[in-house]
Amino acid sequence: MTITPQTATVGDMIPEHHFGPVTRTTLALYAGASGDHNPIHIDLDFATKAGMPDVFAHGMLSMAQLGRLVTNFAGQENIRHLDTRFTAITPVGTIVACSGQVTDRREVNGETLLTLKLSANIDDGTQTLKGEAIIAV
Repeated sequence: MTITPQTATVGDMIPEHHFGPVTRTTLALYAGASGDHNPIHIDLDFATKAGMPDVFAHGMLSMAQLGRLVTNFAGQENIRHLDTRFTAITPVGTIVACSGQVTDRREVNGETLLTLKLSANIDDGTQTLKGEAIIAV
């Protein structure tokens, strides 16, 4: 059975969202679309001089995927709060799995709200982002 905001209860996992694999093309396109041309994300020579083995994804690209997880589940109009924290880099070639778990369901001013604990993890299990969302049902 698919979980919806209306049927979700504390402890339920919402449908996952997967993104990737992250490619250099993805990073170049994201840089152009976002205006974030930080060379650590698109210039291999710069990245290696900075001590990194390769370029890596923009943090905001991964954050957007967590946002997509929440909007896929609840719709953009129902997001009341979205907060994330970056915990590790997202290397080229990885697939990002975004997940969320319902941690609270409550009524506030006549509105049913769900709190979601969010996580983005790459293929090796490393958590690259964690966060929280509050959505209206």
